[in-house]
Formats: sequence, C-alpha cells, structure tokens
Amino acid sequence: MNPELFGWVELIVALLLMLSGLFTLAAAVGIVRFQNFFQRMHPPALAFSFSSWCVTLATVLYFSARKEHLALHAWLIIILLSITVPVTTILLARTELFRRRTHGAPAADIPPALSHELPLPTAERDSDR
Repeated sequence: MNPELFGWVELIVALLLMLSGLFTLAAAVGIVRFQNFFQRMHPPALAFSFSSWCVTLATVLYFSARKEHLALHAWLIIILLSITVPVTTILLARTELFRRRTHGAPAADIPPALSHELPLPTAERDSDR
C-alpha cells in the first residue's frame, strides 16, 4: 500500500470521526436546552443517524484502503440502524403520549388524537356549497 495515499485516507477518516463527535455534542446540547420530552427526543435521533453514517463511512474508507479492496460489511450495521432508530423514536413518543393521557396531564400538554376531526375553516366550507 502506498503510505502517502493511506495518510490521506487517515485524514479523511479522522475528519469524519470528528464530525460524528460534533453531531453527538450537538445532540447533548439539544437535550439540555429543550424543555419537554417531545422536543428532547429529536436531537438524539437525528444526531445518532448522522453520527452513525459518519462512522460507517469512515469504517468503509479505512478498511477499504487497508485491505485494498472494497469493504462493505459496515453497511449492514447502518442499514439496521436506519430502520430501528425511527421506529424506536416513534415508540418512545407514543409511550409518552399514552402516559400523559392516562396520568392526568394538563390538556395543553396533550395533542389531540389522530381520530379527532377538526372543523373546516369558513372559507373552505363556503366553497364546498
């Protein structure tokens, strides 16, 4: 392997790993700054996805340069993470919503149910006639 080429790959891998750390730091700041659960669940989910993609890309670049052929084994991990992170986020949100509805939280903190129908604005109601 050409040591000069591998030095460039190591630099790119280091930058990707530092970018991953910045995404994680941004998620930590978001958790501290936001006030309620629903606001706090977005930064870690997004940062986890972006950080995982950066680490996966760094892994693919590093091992592909090291072995001198394309190493795509890390893509299986990111595919599974890309499926499970949104599902987990939705389940956490639904659990918190259920907890708020069953434990007597103030009505202002609880969004309406999906089956709740909102009345049409007057302009749309008049145009339907």
